[in-house]
Amino acid sequence: MPNDFLARPSDPRNAVVIGGGVVGLATAIALQKRGISVMLIDSPPLSPAASWGNAGHIAIEQVEPLASRATIRSMPRRLFWRGGALSLPLRDIGAWLPFSLRLIAATSPARFAAGRTALGDALGDAMGAWRRLLGRIGANDLLVEDGHFIVWESAASAEAGRAHWATTDTGQAVSRDASPAELDRLAALTSAPVAGAVHIAGSGQIADLDALGDALRTGFDAGGGSRIEAKIERLAVENGRAVAIATDGTRHAADAMVIAGGAASGALLASIGQRVPIIAERGYHIQSAATDWPPDMPPVVFEDRSMIVTRFRSGLRAASFVEFGRDASPADPRKWARLRAHVAALGLSFALPGAEWMGARPTLPDYLPAIGRSDRAANLFYAFGHQHLGLTLAATTGDAVAALVAGDATPFDLTPFDLKRFGA
Repeated sequence: MPNDFLARPSDPRNAVVIGGGVVGLATAIALQKRGISVMLIDSPPLSPAASWGNAGHIAIEQVEPLASRATIRSMPRRLFWRGGALSLPLRDIGAWLPFSLRLIAATSPARFAAGRTALGDALGDAMGAWRRLLGRIGANDLLVEDGHFIVWESAASAEAGRAHWATTDTGQAVSRDASPAELDRLAALTSAPVAGAVHIAGSGQIADLDALGDALRTGFDAGGGSRIEAKIERLAVENGRAVAIATDGTRHAADAMVIAGGAASGALLASIGQRVPIIAERGYHIQSAATDWPPDMPPVVFEDRSMIVTRFRSGLRAASFVEFGRDASPADPRKWARLRAHVAALGLSFALPGAEWMGARPTLPDYLPAIGRSDRAANLFYAFGHQHLGLTLAATTGDAVAALVAGDATPFDLTPFDLKRFGA
């Protein structure tokens, strides 16, 4: 253990949180709750933040890490050029090839089992943490706890899908066949056949992600927080403590420095020699403001098309794709075209072409987030790499980081999420 750990403040009075996405905001508010003064630095991203462009799904059922032997076996049939959602752009092979090799190594039975236990622990109070956070900022109405549906268009895919969910560890969520009345409601959404469906109870959604961002920022401001927009170019370690340095040379220091910058977090930590195998796992959506989709319909996953459709207050969103690459690479218009083709083929109540979005999920090879304390500086903490679970785990991650900063017990074991698992 480096000697500079002896210099950690036992009673931190101020903190800098780098990253204005949902994890950064939840962490900043959790720190405020402990009486810590917080400055939030939102770096202008190279592409729009995944926090606000996802499907709005609180996915507590996703206990099993996506780094699995089953995922590896399914990859060939899921490739984009074969009609699937997985994209490996040749231009970015330098990023995704080494990442993929690490992913394969992470799928060993032992690592998969350990990852499932770790995610199950972290997800255990994810919904409760959201209730508390939204209650604190007066936005309880943004959390909808109606579960979600998974739909199949053929008898064969329905049979295989039901078998999968019957044997999958879903933690506190519960899977059951959709009732006849639910099947009728689902069939009314689409002109395609509905051969079967299951309902996952226990999951939920955010009623509107833009409204969530506004509520979190307003709540943070009301708690006395300060927000600035600045590009943090690098970190430096001075006298055993991390300092954030912006592109204009401005320096930011605090008792606690929290890196919650999503896919950009890896580059920041690399600036002090802590190399993290993170990749920008990009997703795409289209959204229509005009729709007759029932406002009370939970998210619907059209599993044959690897597409989730969510009704927000602001409209209807169709989202899909796992594109491994670099955050700065240009968007692929074929992904939006594929989404439009799916929407049209399903006959959904969607005013095409819809507004386009693309953003990067921060993903680590074992599909576990990075949450912990760095050994590179006495005041340095991190919370990033939540892949598809950033929204789901944001509130409980904020609680965990705030407890760690304050020197208190964390709500779940952070050992499996320490960056030392990568030798970083």
